[in-house]
Amino acid sequence: MSNSIDTGLIGQLGIGPRAAEGPREELGQQEFLKLMLAQLQNQDPFSPMESGEFLGQLAQFGTVSGISDMQKSIEGLAGSLTGNQTLQAASLVSRDVLVPTREGWLPPDGELAGAVDVPAGVRNVYLEITDLNGSPVARLPVDAQVAGQTSFRWNGQLSGGDTAPPGFYEVRAVGESGGNAQDLEVMIAGRVESVALGGAGGAVKLTVTGLGTVDLGRVRGIL
Repeated sequence: MSNSIDTGLIGQLGIGPRAAEGPREELGQQEFLKLMLAQLQNQDPFSPMESGEFLGQLAQFGTVSGISDMQKSIEGLAGSLTGNQTLQAASLVSRDVLVPTREGWLPPDGELAGAVDVPAGVRNVYLEITDLNGSPVARLPVDAQVAGQTSFRWNGQLSGGDTAPPGFYEVRAVGESGGNAQDLEVMIAGRVESVALGGAGGAVKLTVTGLGTVDLGRVRGIL
């Protein structure tokens, strides 16, 4: 008798494919064990299956089964985490969030708000606001007395006292460290309008006023 599994026993044991179900390309765990026991019972006593081969077949099946179970567990965990992220993101609707970007929206009769990430030791922080053509519009001091996020608001007032028209503006933050000018990270605030799942891996997306579609992972703060 051959030392490999005799697939001819499948039909005799009643674990073969059913015509109504179509062909099956793999055996389940119970079918595999049933087939293995039948092979042991019907093996040639003068040429028995070697124990090493028998254990190897069991180990191979156990490994494949274990990987399949692990994959199912990981998929279940990923689904649970995505669900939790969606619930957390849903609580952000109608709230303002901070997103790293230099382009912000000045609404009619409103303010362009955000924050500057100020490292330790940086002083004399200010904002340079320009239109999308690069023309200077306003320059504002930032009261950054301690390191960390320092908020700012611009109501559209220009240097000459006029008010800037609604639209998109670029915000640049500059500080002084060791006598040298240093660009700082700017985060613009926007109101979360809705939450959705999309993109690779079902990433949670936020629709933010003035900022468009933003990944939840990009949010740096909540106002």
